[in-house]
Amino acid sequence: MLLSLLAPPGPRPVPAAASEPAFGSVNYAVAVDESASLAPEDMKAEKAAAARIALGDVSSSSNVTVFGFAAAESDGQRAVDPVCPRTTLDKPGRESVGACVDKLRSRKKSEGTGTDFPSAIRQGVHDLSTGTDPSVPRVLFLLTDGKMDVSGSPKYGDPAHREAEGERQLELELKNAAEQQVQIWPLGFGPAPDRKQLDRIAAGGFQKGCVELPSARPKASKVSGAKDVGPTLEKIFAAAHCLRYERGPSNRPPATLEIGISPLATVGSIVVDKGDPEVTVTYLDPSGHEVPTSGTYRASRFELAGAGGAVEALKIVDPVPGIWKVKAEAPEGHRSLPVGVSVLWQGELRGSITMDPPSPQAGEKTTVTMRLQTREGYEIKDPDDYAGLQVRGELTGDGFAPVALDLSDDGKGADPDGSDGSFTGSVRIPKSAGGALKVSGTLTASGLSADTRSETGQVAPGVLPVTAALTLPDADTHPGSTVTGTLAVHNTSDTPHTLRLSVADLQDGLLSVTPAETEVKPGESGTRKVTVEVAPEDVFGDRLGDDGLRLGGTVTVVDTTDDDRTLVRSPLSVRVTPEPGIWDMYWWAFLTAAVVVVLAVLAVLAWLRQRRTRRDPFGLVLRLVSETGDILGEHPAGHGHKQWYEFAVVEPHRSPRIERRNHGPYAVQRSPEGGAVLRERGGRRTRLTASGQVPLTDSLSLALGEETRIRPPRTRTTRTRSTRWPRPSRSRTTTPSTPTTTPATGEGGSSSTYDSYL
Repeated sequence: MLLSLLAPPGPRPVPAAASEPAFGSVNYAVAVDESASLAPEDMKAEKAAAARIALGDVSSSSNVTVFGFAAAESDGQRAVDPVCPRTTLDKPGRESVGACVDKLRSRKKSEGTGTDFPSAIRQGVHDLSTGTDPSVPRVLFLLTDGKMDVSGSPKYGDPAHREAEGERQLELELKNAAEQQVQIWPLGFGPAPDRKQLDRIAAGGFQKGCVELPSARPKASKVSGAKDVGPTLEKIFAAAHCLRYERGPSNRPPATLEIGISPLATVGSIVVDKGDPEVTVTYLDPSGHEVPTSGTYRASRFELAGAGGAVEALKIVDPVPGIWKVKAEAPEGHRSLPVGVSVLWQGELRGSITMDPPSPQAGEKTTVTMRLQTREGYEIKDPDDYAGLQVRGELTGDGFAPVALDLSDDGKGADPDGSDGSFTGSVRIPKSAGGALKVSGTLTASGLSADTRSETGQVAPGVLPVTAALTLPDADTHPGSTVTGTLAVHNTSDTPHTLRLSVADLQDGLLSVTPAETEVKPGESGTRKVTVEVAPEDVFGDRLGDDGLRLGGTVTVVDTTDDDRTLVRSPLSVRVTPEPGIWDMYWWAFLTAAVVVVLAVLAVLAWLRQRRTRRDPFGLVLRLVSETGDILGEHPAGHGHKQWYEFAVVEPHRSPRIERRNHGPYAVQRSPEGGAVLRERGGRRTRLTASGQVPLTDSLSLALGEETRIRPPRTRTTRTRSTRWPRPSRSRTTTPSTPTTTPATGEGGSSSTYDSYL
C-alpha cells in the first residue's frame, strides 16, 4: 500500500509522509425510482444504495445530486422529487447527504405511479451540466424496478400516442445527454425491468469513460433482489468513477467482518451498511489496533461520515495494507438485520523500466522490462492488485520512426515468469539508429493513476572503452542487513574511468549502494565487491508486517568519464522481513531440548514400568512344603496390591493350603535379583531364592515352583503328597485324597469357616 514512512533519528534520508492524493473529482446524480410498485424493502435498499456511494466516495471535491422520480399523471403532480441538491462531498457534505437521502419515499397512487424515464434523464442532465466544469466527468445513475410507463401522463399527448411520444422524448433526452457529456449507468432490480431498454439507455448517453478502458464505458446492470441493489450500485459507481471495489461479507451483529485493502491504495473508504442505525461499529487495522474515526493515527488520516444513520463510511488516506476488521455491535432488539461491509479505493501504480543492454548497438536486440511498484518502490506481485492493467511500450530515437513494444507478463517469449508483476519484451534496434535512444512504458488501469516511465540510452559504437557486468542476487533479508554482489569491469582504453553506482526507481533511504564511485585503471580487468544496504527497521514503520515487503530497486552503473554513458541497469528484488525473534533464530535448539526432555521422560517411565514389571508377583507359584519335604499344595500368585501379593495359610493343622487374603499375614513379590521376597506381618522381609525355602510356621515352609508369565485359564491349588519322603502318620493329620481348589489367580478367598494361620 502507498504508505507514509516514519523518520528515524540520524542523518539517513527518510521517505517523506505522503500528502492526500489528488484524484479527479466526479459530478454525479442518482435518480431513484419512487413508483408505487416498490415494496418497502425495495425503497429501503434504494436509500441505502444511494447513501453507500455518496458516503463511500473517496474524493472530497466530487459533487452529488439525489432525486426521486415516478410520473406526473394529473395536475398538481410532478414526475421528479428533488431530495438532495448539489452537494460537495467534503466531511460536512457527506454527513448532510446521508440525512437527505432518507427523504426518498414510495409514492401513493394519488401522486403518480408511472415510470417517466425521459423526465428523470432530463433532470439529471440539467443538474449535472448547469454551472459545472465540463472537464469534470458527469455521471447519472438510474435506479428502477420497472420499464418506461408514461401511459397515464397527459404531457405525452393523447392516450393512444403516449407510448410513441415517450419513446421519441427518450431518444431526444439521450441525445442531449451525449451532447452534454453525461454518462448514464442504469440499474434495474426485480423481474419487471426490460434489459434491452436499459442497455439502450446506457448506450445512448456519453460513452467516454474516466479512462480508455472497456470497464469504464457505461453499461446497464440488472439484479434479481433488493439485497443486491447496494453492492451492485457500488460496483458500477466504482467503474464509472475509476475506483476499485471489493465486496466483503455480511452477518448479523454482534459480528466481526473482514475486508482487505490493497497495497496500491492511497485513499479508500470502508463502507458499512448497518441495516439499523442502532448498530455501532469499530474499526481495527491489520495490526489489530483500533483506529480513530477522525484525525491522524500511525501516518494514516481518518474521517467518518454517517455514524447516526443506517449506512456509514470511514474514509482513510494512506491506509495500512492488509486485512481490516469491522466489529459491529447492537443492543437487544436491533440484531435482526445483517451488517454488510465493502471497500472503495483509488491508488497509484508505478513502474520501473530497464533496457538490457542499456547502450545497444544498431541492429542488436535489447530486452525491455517494466516492473510494477507502489509509489514508494515496493514490488507488486499479486495479479489481483493490477487486474485489468493495460501496458503500452514504445522505442524512439534518432534515425528511425517510433517502434511499438509488446510487453507482457505471460511467461512466454522474453518474459521469464508469468504473473509476477514484471512485463517484458524484446525489440531490435533499427540499423539506421544513431545517437540517442529512449524506451517508454505506460501503465493504465481503472482505479489507478496512469504512469509513464522511460529509460534513455545511446546507440553504442562498435567497441566501448569500458564495459561492466553487475551480479546481485535477489535476496531475503532484514532491516539493516546487506546484500553483496560483484561488479566485473574491463577498461581497454589508456585513460582511467570513474564509474558511479546508485539505486534508482525507489524512494530515497530504503536501499543504498556502496561504493558510490569506483575507478577503473587503464587496461584493468577485474571485479569489485558491491554492497546494497537495507534501511533500519524504524524507516519502514508499521508497513513491515510478518510477511515483509518487497523492494524493487534498480542498481545503475554510469561511466562519468564517457559522457555519463549508462553501462548497467540491473533490477534488484529484495524481500525485507522483520528481524527474527529468539524462537525464530533458535527454534531448532528449543525443539531439540524438547525432544530430549520427552525422551528422558519416556525413559524414566519405561524404567519405572520395567522396575514395576520386574517386581510384579504375577506368575509366581507358591509351594507349601511340610517339615518332611512334602509339597502340600501349589498356589499361583496374582498381580497383588502395589506389587505385593498378600496371602494366608488356612487350616494349617488339618488341610493346609494358601489362599489370597487382603491384608493377610504374608505377602510376596519378585526380587529383581531373581526369586522373590517374603514380607511377614510386622515388616520382616526374607529373601526367597528359586531353590530355597522360608519357614512360615514350625511345620510349614514356603518354596517357589517353576515360574510362568502366562496365566492359565483356571488353575487348582493342589496339595500333593511327595513320593520321595514317606509321610509319618504321627506327624500330623491330613486329608490326602481330595485336593482343595482356589481361583486360578488366587483371588476370591475361601468361604470356609476355618481360621487363618496368624
